[in-house]
Amino acid sequence: MKRNKNALHFISIFIKRCFNNITAGKNSTPVQVNLDTFKLVDQVRKREIPIAVYSLKANKNDSNRKVIIFSHGYRQNRGGAYLAYSYLTSYLAAKGYVVISIQHDLPTDGLLPRTGNAQVVRRPFWDRGVDTIRFVINEMKKTNPDLDFRHITLIGHSNGGDMTALFAQKYPDIAERIITLDNRRMPLPRTNQPRVYSLRSCDQPADKGVLPTVEEQKEFNIRIIKLPNTIHNKMSNKASHQQRQEIRDYILSFLEE
Repeated sequence: MKRNKNALHFISIFIKRCFNNITAGKNSTPVQVNLDTFKLVDQVRKREIPIAVYSLKANKNDSNRKVIIFSHGYRQNRGGAYLAYSYLTSYLAAKGYVVISIQHDLPTDGLLPRTGNAQVVRRPFWDRGVDTIRFVINEMKKTNPDLDFRHITLIGHSNGGDMTALFAQKYPDIAERIITLDNRRMPLPRTNQPRVYSLRSCDQPADKGVLPTVEEQKEFNIRIIKLPNTIHNKMSNKASHQQRQEIRDYILSFLEE
């Protein structure tokens, strides 16, 4: 019965969103999403943190806009990774969210280990990412007190999803929900707070214990959805039009639950 109720809830949101998209296309002009890129400096860690902020132009009726923190997948420390998901970050900004995308890997960082127990050898990289996310949230609170930091959503792809999952375990009271795009190494938290959602690729399995069992999904109301036509490496701007639309639709439905 609970599963049927959740399914009906998702269908109703999907139908409502389709209707809104149709009417918006007929009766409104496209919205203009602003992109602001700059660097924060964590003086304690002596670390520069490039970020990109996607948002609509604020007006007096736009106070308390909800915040999304986005963490990219691993790209061998190449710059610009925080801009490589604009099909999603711009879309969510157009829906009224303020999306803060963080560049986690810097050219001066060591490379992510490819051998050994990932949960051991990659943990320092995830811990650094968690510290960076927390630092960015605290800094943005200081400079943007009008934003709603009480209802934060964290989204991350692959290695960024592993950071996101770890953040939720270390700081369960900061984020309202987390959404991972095919994180494969760090176990998702088994919890009702924050809410947990994950979109899975069709080609890359997660390590043992990363995904909750069917029983755990029911107990904690966790949503795990497999995308039958999307591979792990096609969740960034490399995604096709159809893949982009499917990912955006699911994420927006998670945000609206």
